[in-house]
Amino acid sequence: MKKNMSTADRIIRLMIAALLVILWVAGITTGTLGYVSIALAAVFTLTAAIGFCPLYAPFGIKTCKS
Repeated sequence: MKKNMSTADRIIRLMIAALLVILWVAGITTGTLGYVSIALAAVFTLTAAIGFCPLYAPFGIKTCKS
């Protein structure tokens, strides 16, 4: 897998993941919505960590410079 995410994209994903976790911990998102937000936060964190977004590949999107 080649990286297809820029540093800015990765930081934004981590910030969104942190926000989703904070909303869940604070009890703002509960039930099914809470579980979905935690799963989405996990996916965002994983894709930010590896620098590859599988949804970008079929569309040929590449936010990194190289």
